[in-house]
Amino acid sequence: MKKLAFIAAVPLLAACSSTPDGSGLAQSVSKAFDFTDHLHPYRIDVRQGNMVTQDMVAQLRPGQTRDQVRFILGTPLLTDIFHADRWDYVYRLQTGKGEIQQRRFIVYFDEGKLVRVGGDVVGEDPSAAAAAPVGKPAPRVIEIQPDQAEIKTEEKKADAPAAEAK
Repeated sequence: MKKLAFIAAVPLLAACSSTPDGSGLAQSVSKAFDFTDHLHPYRIDVRQGNMVTQDMVAQLRPGQTRDQVRFILGTPLLTDIFHADRWDYVYRLQTGKGEIQQRRFIVYFDEGKLVRVGGDVVGEDPSAAAAAPVGKPAPRVIEIQPDQAEIKTEEKKADAPAAEAK
C-alpha cells in the first residue's frame, strides 16, 4: 500500500514543483539535457568565380594578346558587350561559418593588346608586401611597364623603315 501511494504521489509532486525562474521541473530537466544547441550541421565553403593570384598577375606584360591573358588568368567571369576592351575577374568565397571574401581584378585592352590592369590583386612586390597593412586591400589601378628588351625591339622596328627610305 505504501508503494502504491508513493507511485501516485511522485507524478503529482513533479507536476506541482517549480524552479526559481518560475518554470516547471519538466522544463528545467529538458534544459539540462538540451545539447542540440551545440550541434550544428557541417557547411561547405562555396567558391565562385576566378581565383586570380599574385603569381598570375606577375606574369602579365603590356602588349600581350587576349589569348595570352586568357591562358594566364583563365576565362573571364564577366565580358561586357558595351565595354569590349575590359575583362572582369571576380572571385567570391563564402566559408561555412558565413564569412565572405570577395576579390575583383580588371584587365583593360586597347586594340586587342593588354594595356593595364586594376583591382585588389597586385603583382608581387617585396617592398610593398612588407609595408602592406593587414585587412581588406584597397582597389587600385596598376600600370605595368614593358620590358627593356621589348622597348629596344620596337625602336629597331621603328628605325628600319626610316633606313630603307634613304
